[in-house]
Amino acid sequence: MNELNGRLTEYAEEFNEILRNFSSRLDCEPKILADSLKYSLEAGGKRIRPSMMFAAGDLLKIKRENLAQFALALELIHTYSLIHDDLPEMDNDDFRRGKPSNHKVFGAGNAVLAGDGLLNTAYSILIGECRKGDNYITAAQFICDSAGVYGMIAGQSADLLHETDGEINEEILGFIYKNKTAKMLTAPLVVPAILADGKYYSQLKLFGTNFGCLFQLTDDILDVEGNFSTLGKTVGKDKQEGKCTAVKLFGLEGAKLRADILADKCLKILNGIDEDTTFFEQLVLYTLSRKN
Repeated sequence: MNELNGRLTEYAEEFNEILRNFSSRLDCEPKILADSLKYSLEAGGKRIRPSMMFAAGDLLKIKRENLAQFALALELIHTYSLIHDDLPEMDNDDFRRGKPSNHKVFGAGNAVLAGDGLLNTAYSILIGECRKGDNYITAAQFICDSAGVYGMIAGQSADLLHETDGEINEEILGFIYKNKTAKMLTAPLVVPAILADGKYYSQLKLFGTNFGCLFQLTDDILDVEGNFSTLGKTVGKDKQEGKCTAVKLFGLEGAKLRADILADKCLKILNGIDEDTTFFEQLVLYTLSRKN
């Protein structure tokens, strides 16, 4: 996994430079708004989504300059979703990435506005990219749809709904996984495919869906087996909040079995791509055994 770690570090450093340039120009008023935006954006994280986009871009030979703003918009949307997820009305978590959640530092009202600000800024960035041509319009719309009421928002809504009504089955779990998590892990793969005139679009989209479900499934497992020092967030929250998870539905060992099956599906999909997919193969195996 040393090769994977090296590439993840390289991609993350490359993206963090893009993010630093963005943050340095973020001078909105009042100051508490800019501070709350920067607090969550600069809190660290693995930068998985930008890294996946850059890796897919390398695979498809898309210039980094054509992906940079899409990656930035995607990370802004992801960060907004984390801020809102942590709110008492949502997942109710006091910590994120080992630091107090945004609402614990700036208050719930300012955290809502910080999330709203990141989302609106992301859409402004995407609109700017649309000036570059039809493929850029299609790519921007794909990200918007992935984040919206037919994607992440729908998954989050279902997550909250079935937390309160207690209903759980494989169909409900699949809907939550595919929308709440997988859509936003599919977008960084599909955007480069769109810019490459659709090359490997179907394979990358299918891979993203299965990988996203694997990522969420392992997240469910880590909520049981993980610890705060490595996760940087509270563990045991899923059971406490009555979340609809694979562990709740299938048991811990059943969830691990399904993770193995999903990982195998991901690897088989990658076999259908006639390019060097080593990065994504290693990412699948890393996710299967990840500790954070």
